[in-house]
Amino acid sequence: MTFWLCVTSEENWRVIRERNVWGVGEKFRKTIERVKPGDKFVFYVVQTKRGDEIIPSRIVGVFEAVSEPYRDGSRIFKSKSKGGETIYPYRVKFKPIKIFDEPIEFKKLIPKLSFIRNKDKWTGYVRLPMRKIPEEDYQFIAKM
Repeated sequence: MTFWLCVTSEENWRVIRERNVWGVGEKFRKTIERVKPGDKFVFYVVQTKRGDEIIPSRIVGVFEAVSEPYRDGSRIFKSKSKGGETIYPYRVKFKPIKIFDEPIEFKKLIPKLSFIRNKDKWTGYVRLPMRKIPEEDYQFIAKM
């Protein structure tokens, strides 16, 4: 079993919750192809701005893969990138294990997460759409 941290936007978090699916673009196809049913996902939502309010980056839920990775070209995800909407066609289906009623502010977790080695420059560890994390980091987050 592998444990994954998946980084997404607020807008795509709504799609993920509604459809129980995660997707990445061509550049990360090889990464998502390593996912197996039973793997666990932790979802991180990037900092969001609502009007004048800044909502910090946060952990919002924990899921389990229930499918092998597959390709689907339907347009369900959004991107703030130059190209606008992105398909993220390489996908995996999952089921929720725990969706946090109150999301966990990510900065508060940094001192305890072993995959973040440089605690002062932690943002570099959450730039990729998905990355493997150690089981102990997953367990720490899942028990929150």
